[in-house]
Amino acid sequence: MVMNKIKLLILSGLLLIYTGCGTVIDDSAEQDGGSKSDGIEGQTFQEDLAMLVPASGCRDVWDRLQHRAVSSMEEKLQSNLELMLNNLEGDCMYPGGEEWDEGMDYDGSNAPTGDADHDAEKADDYSTTNNQVSGVDEADFVKNDGSYIYMVSNGRFFIIDAWPADEAQKISSTEIEGEAKKLFVHKDRAVVYSSLDHLNTHDPGFDSGYGYNSGECTYGYDCDFTGDGRALKITVMDISDRASPVLLRETVFQGSYLNSRRIDDAVYTAIVFPEVETPGIEYWPGQLVDYSWRCGDDIPYNRYEILAMFESLRAKNERIIRSASRKGLVPGISDIRYIDGKPVRDSSMLDECPDYYISGAGDGMNLVSLAAFEIDELDYYNITTIAGRPGAVYASRDSLYISVRHYRYQMNSWYFDDDGTQEEATTIHRFRLDSSLPGSVYAGSGVVKGLALNQFSMDEYENHLRIATTTGHVPDPDCHSTLSVLKAGNLKLKLVGQIDNIAPSEDIRSARFDDDVGFIVTFKKTDPLFVFDLSDPAGPVIKGKLKIPGYSTYMHLMDDAHLLTIGYDADDQDSFAWFTGIQLQIMDVSDLEDPRLVHKEVIGTRGTTSDAATNHLAFNYYGTRDLLALPIVICEGDYYGGNYGDIMTFSGLIVYETTAETGFSRIGGIPHEAPETEDTYRSACSNWWTQSNSKVKRSIFMEDFVYSIAMDKINVAFLDDLANSLVTIDLEN
Repeated sequence: MVMNKIKLLILSGLLLIYTGCGTVIDDSAEQDGGSKSDGIEGQTFQEDLAMLVPASGCRDVWDRLQHRAVSSMEEKLQSNLELMLNNLEGDCMYPGGEEWDEGMDYDGSNAPTGDADHDAEKADDYSTTNNQVSGVDEADFVKNDGSYIYMVSNGRFFIIDAWPADEAQKISSTEIEGEAKKLFVHKDRAVVYSSLDHLNTHDPGFDSGYGYNSGECTYGYDCDFTGDGRALKITVMDISDRASPVLLRETVFQGSYLNSRRIDDAVYTAIVFPEVETPGIEYWPGQLVDYSWRCGDDIPYNRYEILAMFESLRAKNERIIRSASRKGLVPGISDIRYIDGKPVRDSSMLDECPDYYISGAGDGMNLVSLAAFEIDELDYYNITTIAGRPGAVYASRDSLYISVRHYRYQMNSWYFDDDGTQEEATTIHRFRLDSSLPGSVYAGSGVVKGLALNQFSMDEYENHLRIATTTGHVPDPDCHSTLSVLKAGNLKLKLVGQIDNIAPSEDIRSARFDDDVGFIVTFKKTDPLFVFDLSDPAGPVIKGKLKIPGYSTYMHLMDDAHLLTIGYDADDQDSFAWFTGIQLQIMDVSDLEDPRLVHKEVIGTRGTTSDAATNHLAFNYYGTRDLLALPIVICEGDYYGGNYGDIMTFSGLIVYETTAETGFSRIGGIPHEAPETEDTYRSACSNWWTQSNSKVKRSIFMEDFVYSIAMDKINVAFLDDLANSLVTIDLEN
């Protein structure tokens, strides 16, 4: 550690909540005493660092936010100071932390600077959104109700009269401000989410502390759940006349869409507000900007001069922060409701401070809000705001959980008493949902070791949260996984059961829960499926295990006895394995002690990709008719060498007849792009497994018809003749 004259304010950070309900739930008669838990199998941790406690009001919150801003500024200055002193001593590093290489050419350019009700014709049966939890609707860019398809694409909200299928046509097209991304449809109302301009932060890419994320993260292996760094707009429309939607509400948040759920009439939207950079703050003394990438004798200042420059800049920055107005630290919200055709404006929803809660651990300077409203009313939003990092969102009908990733090096205080061996942790904050208000109230927090992959790593059952996490990352030989069970009560999520050191040297690629049974897939060279008996929350056990090549990235509950999975086949390379083609599997889990692979289908070679591999909303299993539809780009051949299948042979939607008894029988496919040949080669097959990118994004079944949905068009085909579309609906005009 470099010693210097800067006296940094080491603050513990904060976590705050404003809730319009003004209520804290204590739903347990038990009283848990003490801040330190003995944990499971000798694991000890500081429980209270994850919990929230009341603040004394607006002034207290303002002071803590201001102090945290000073602390954050000083941490960044400290990092730059250490870099500069290291370089002065000849142990040279680039400003980004990369080791110096005299052979590199570096010029200093990076030096610091739906289900609506209506009387239209309707299909007798049809597929809907593939939600994780029954009765908890997840927003997507397309919804349908058996009569109409509702979709946002290319800056517009489309309503398509979809039935009868051979007469499908657009009947309305409404312009949406910004980039329209997702929607809900319910009770003659449409709620559309769109992204506007990049937020005015210190970085337009919106670095929330874990790196850049310019789009949606659904599978958190190579991404984190941070939002897209752009302002969110929520548009509510009356669609009782499908041909003429009427604007009812426009709300703009100076924060980004994180996730959302609809439960009956209540819509809950999680919004992440970026860390606000106070204007005028600098992180390099002006005299040193031109020398920040130089080394040794090339720096014309000595150690004490450099220390003095940084101390002077620290004091200047602190004066700027302390003199900043409160408005700069409060997220901006502008709400316009159209009542009797007249706009009613409000921008003061977060100006009051009824209730706040603070955590004992550093949680960054981001704000995460949970905004709730009733879809067919124009009442005020009920908003709960956490000052802390965003994360993956899981919701049951009664609770919503946010799981937040933490790394020891980013924290002033740490959750575990383990002498530095545990470097990763996940905090989980629970909110009780009240659909009658609608609104949410804080109901407790907990902490577990490791990091959660995505929303499917969490599940609530009989007042217990089960969460699967991985510590480390392949190829780290010390990586392993953990299944933890936490009980809700007394404003805590208390760890009551755990299985640790699952699959050493492997990491989790998918998880799924079904009442008192859990399934986890890990991977390094093969695909071990672990089956867990969770009937005793305090004593979870591994009942069975199945090892097969490849790995599953999503597991679907096909029926009570079978899992239907999608993922990748694998090519064993001794110490590791390459991913290859898309792999479908059916596993018989009727005997928990003896899970069996009963059917397998591999599609294409390395480079083949499907949005359904990393986004469950693209996976369409239509169980009432034993059909499975997958958007896909199929790559085959090895014309140009290398590890990938070089030629794209199909891009569109493929459909299988799929049963537990007979397995997979391909019916055919609806094409959306012409296949490649050697003469028309266009590099369509360079796809990495975590970055699925198929042309087709979604599909809908209506009786014996299939709707293949891309962002530019919808192709409608009869199941017996998928290659020849009956109707093509243009979404670009």
